[in-house]
Amino acid sequence: MQSQEAVRSESDSILEAIEVGSADDDHDSELPDLHDLEKAATSTTQHTKGEPAARTLTAQDWTGPDDPENPHNWQLWRRNFTLFGIASLAFTVTAGSSMITPATFEIAAYYGVSRTASILSLSLFVLGLGLGPMLAAPLSETYGRSIVYKLSGPLYMLFILGAGFSKNFGGMLVCRLLAGIVGGPVLAVGGGTVADMYTQKNRALGSAMFIMSPFLGPALGPVIGGFAAQYKGWKWTQWCTIFIALAAYAFVLPMPETYKKVILKRRAKRHNIPPPPAPAMTTAGYIKLLITITLARPLVMLFTEPIVLFFSLYNAFTFSVLFSFFAAYPYTFERVYGFNTWQYGLTFLGIGVGVILAVVTLILVDRLVYTPLHLQGVKEGKQNIAPEHRLYAAMAGAFGIPVGLFWFAWTARRSVHWISPVIAGMPFAWGNAAVFISVATYLVDVYGPLNGASALAANGLARYTMGAVFPLFTVQMYSTLGIGWATSLLAFVSVAMLPIPFVFFRFGPKIRDMSKYSMTAQQKK
Repeated sequence: MQSQEAVRSESDSILEAIEVGSADDDHDSELPDLHDLEKAATSTTQHTKGEPAARTLTAQDWTGPDDPENPHNWQLWRRNFTLFGIASLAFTVTAGSSMITPATFEIAAYYGVSRTASILSLSLFVLGLGLGPMLAAPLSETYGRSIVYKLSGPLYMLFILGAGFSKNFGGMLVCRLLAGIVGGPVLAVGGGTVADMYTQKNRALGSAMFIMSPFLGPALGPVIGGFAAQYKGWKWTQWCTIFIALAAYAFVLPMPETYKKVILKRRAKRHNIPPPPAPAMTTAGYIKLLITITLARPLVMLFTEPIVLFFSLYNAFTFSVLFSFFAAYPYTFERVYGFNTWQYGLTFLGIGVGVILAVVTLILVDRLVYTPLHLQGVKEGKQNIAPEHRLYAAMAGAFGIPVGLFWFAWTARRSVHWISPVIAGMPFAWGNAAVFISVATYLVDVYGPLNGASALAANGLARYTMGAVFPLFTVQMYSTLGIGWATSLLAFVSVAMLPIPFVFFRFGPKIRDMSKYSMTAQQKK
């Protein structure tokens, strides 16, 4: 079923973009069984390397492992050009969330609203990022991945432009919300594009670049926005967002299609040959499938699956703390150290460095720990090793989060140099990114491509909902409790959550056996 394959491909390729080592090297399979979607979604298409060079042209599948239209076989410069385009666009979208935050004081004065109300410009954008990916599956399935970028880019810039020109506060907030919604699909589809172009053994660097971009965006957005707000005014935070988006979009415009289904359809039309098999599906059936995978099932899994519930709460909390920093950092560095707008914007560089270190850590863990374990399992006749081995980075990163928070809490004072709380952002960001990426790979390993997509959707819903809310009470919390105890409160909560990856590493197999959505349950059917 074509639409079912699209949703499977989206979820599977998101996993492939964040897991730099896996057992499978080809995720381009067709779905042969209309009534057994979850089972079919895990199948793969195998190619024989000894096939002859001359083949009958077909649109049913690639003509072989060296099919020139297969993105895996594109020239390296072409693949890297495409990768740079999607990574740049992902950076632009996520940077747009936080680039406005150094200007919240000015926005409050400009529109005559409270400081808390001005932070809604961040919160609604973040909420939009959570809603936007729901648009990605139908667009990508029908028209391919490239069109998602080419539509999202202009619409994103249009709504950012509207936010900058809005004469009233409500209009600005609506534009920010819509900008997040239309920008969100870029983050959902980007992982699929990376998986389309790079084989597993060559995917580590490409995956790292794409993952790093949306993590670096929120960290570096205030750096750019701080200078813009300080010297040009708050509207220039929006104009700078557009300038960066235009530069990224220049790489997106010539971007070729990478999605196998669409490439084969175009081949069939170009050469007048039979198209890929696509069993008919009614509109009502497609809508039901989409709602099930992206909304209904995620909500059910969020409240019935312990693995999904606890890891979603954990990721949601750590992401919410990150977004609360967009209110806490200006409050802290202005009051304690007398920083101006561009100066406290630069303090987010510590978080950016932590993100880079997390990606490096994950690649090293994959190469030095997970891959050898997997190869050893293959030698022992095991098809796959336990998903819990994905949690090594999460178990390490879980310590970085409270370390960074306690460090920030009790060094952000006049008697301590400002560089200390800036550096404190590094272990926090390192732990946050390491936990998130590790958990994402674990969820899809546990639940498989389709149920894994629902698990990730539940995780994303929790993250972006809480991430939108936390900044709204951050200033009040810091002014009431003080910087030390307010940040320590967050640190104590992170300590309470620290055992979560260890508990599931130890008891995960038993919990998976009791789940009706896990791969273990599917294999028993």
